[in-house]
Amino acid sequence: MKIEWAREADLGTPYWWSALDAPEIGEDLPDTCDVLVVGAGYAGLSAALAAHDTGARVVVVDAAEPGHGASTRNGGMFGAHPRLGWADLCDRFGAETADTLFAEAKPALDWARDLIAREGIDCDLQQTGRIQLAYTPAHFANQRKMAQVVTAKSDVQVRLVERADLGQEITTSKYHGGLLFPEHGAIHPAKFHQGLLRAVRRRGVPVVAHAAVTGRTPEGAGHRVETAKGVIRADKVVLTTNGYTTRAFRWHMARVFPLPSYIIATEELPSNLIGHIAPGRRMMVETRARHSYFRLSPDGKRVLFGGRASMAEIGPERAAEQLYHIMVGIWPELRGVKLSHSWRGFTGYSFSHMPHVGHDAGVHYAMGFSGSGTVMAPWLGSKAAYQAVGDARGATGYSATPLNRNWLHPFEKPHFLQAANLWYRQVVDRVEDWQAGAGR
Repeated sequence: MKIEWAREADLGTPYWWSALDAPEIGEDLPDTCDVLVVGAGYAGLSAALAAHDTGARVVVVDAAEPGHGASTRNGGMFGAHPRLGWADLCDRFGAETADTLFAEAKPALDWARDLIAREGIDCDLQQTGRIQLAYTPAHFANQRKMAQVVTAKSDVQVRLVERADLGQEITTSKYHGGLLFPEHGAIHPAKFHQGLLRAVRRRGVPVVAHAAVTGRTPEGAGHRVETAKGVIRADKVVLTTNGYTTRAFRWHMARVFPLPSYIIATEELPSNLIGHIAPGRRMMVETRARHSYFRLSPDGKRVLFGGRASMAEIGPERAAEQLYHIMVGIWPELRGVKLSHSWRGFTGYSFSHMPHVGHDAGVHYAMGFSGSGTVMAPWLGSKAAYQAVGDARGATGYSATPLNRNWLHPFEKPHFLQAANLWYRQVVDRVEDWQAGAGR
């Protein structure tokens, strides 16, 4: 399917970046600190805020410019519900942990909202609600069960949307119903990151760019950490690099692998077309394995459409072709619209599909957000920092969701994703498409 590109088209650069200020002048690396945070995304900056506010001397280092990774590349969907259903969590971690994770969703979302308000972060936060769209009749049957469990196990508001009522949310014949989380919302992800960065710097915490960690050795009760900007000695290390983890932390690389996610942005569209295709103006996600997720831009003028264009790394033009094809399959009215952006980022995916907060060999970490990091990354980053300094506020159910290895991933690079990509394209996607069509 041929794509037309807008005159200002920018391949490889996130749509969100146009709203950012120029990077600040780089800071020098101090010699020592109490807590060294590795990674300056949502989780790392939140960890820095939490540790500093307990009285610790904090330094943050990043391999690139702060926020260059997923924190300024994601779709900006703002919610905290567990990625897995209660039954799956119970099978993997036990009933007590499943209950705790469900109960933690509402406090995490409220905490993230309060963080934005407390730090005065202007990130276009809107309580749009988020609807999960059932691609097959079986998916909608599962949503009926999920709605009951969410209501019973948490304080999260949820509402089932029957197929006959979907027209109030989205104009398409593609789905069989939906599950609506009315308290979820939307943010401008790059502005959210910029606001967190400013909050950290207001506290006088050094955030050192282009300081990739190249080595770490125990030294007394602390750590000697080698970076591209020199050596720093730290009492505690908090790792928050998620899908951008490097060889200096091989234990974590073996348990959290980078999974690419791709997003396209359309040109500005007529308001009547936007109102027609997305009357609910929600954050929207699918249940099918393609993991498509889509929304309107904060100004309501564009469609931003993301998903699994490929589980392997591909270029922005090829990814755009894949996503455009899926988008037009949902909304035929968008056939022929021009695209302005196509980009990718990497989420850190765990084999349990759940984040974890813990420590190994003296390194505390919050990782494995598995595509749910907009709220969970700052929430769990703060938890990791509190655990590092021995603060009771570090308690979380996500310390009971261990990061386990898998035989599919024996090396540092996730080579198994090539085979997984073929499996999904040739088998899973086709089966789901058949099931969806059979139920129409």
